[in-house]
Amino acid sequence: MARKANTSSADAANPGRLKQIALTYKMTRKADPKVGLVVAGVGIGVLGVLLAIGFLIGHPVYLGILGFVLALLAMAIVFGRRAESAAFGQMEGQPGAAAAVLQNVGRGWTTTPAVAMNRNQDVVHRAVGRAGIVLVAEGNPNRVKALLAAEKKRMNRVVMDVPVHDIIVGDGEGQVPLKKVRTTMLKLPRVLSGPQVTAANDRLRAMGDLMSNMPLPKGPMPKGMRMPRGGKMR
Repeated sequence: MARKANTSSADAANPGRLKQIALTYKMTRKADPKVGLVVAGVGIGVLGVLLAIGFLIGHPVYLGILGFVLALLAMAIVFGRRAESAAFGQMEGQPGAAAAVLQNVGRGWTTTPAVAMNRNQDVVHRAVGRAGIVLVAEGNPNRVKALLAAEKKRMNRVVMDVPVHDIIVGDGEGQVPLKKVRTTMLKLPRVLSGPQVTAANDRLRAMGDLMSNMPLPKGPMPKGMRMPRGGKMR
């Protein structure tokens, strides 16, 4: 019974994986029309080289099997990279793109999107991990610097002993392209232990709860009232 259950679950999972691969390919092809030709060319090239070597040394069957396996692996790697590039290309310039990247940084990171925002929709996101706190800002470079400074000042009240890094997403000088945000974060030195990361998250979460519990006027904002200049939403 257990074997039958495992077999049926595996059979049910395979169509899901194939459907996901097909959907990924369709989405990638919209941004990269040559992805199919490139992936097929890589596979044929790898298989052809291994087969040629096999005929030269007198073992075409063994090298053919090895070439087939390596061709599939090479095709998967190339397709994955081009799919990733296409996804980043579609996300770049879209509001909240950095938050989507942070959600997929990996295990060990706790992400909180939009911890600070201004009236121009410049946003700062926060991630906490073994490297400390990483603030990722997207929007106008000049405006987000003020947002970052204000957020650092706010956090220093409760986590002054935790290192804070900041990243401004963009292609300008001193900025990090969207597709390199994850790599940049993973290269940061790990200086905190697991319990320290948990403690930092708890303190930041408590700070957010305190802000949310502050008395605010209920109902719509009265007519004529404006947000003060330089004010930010949290």
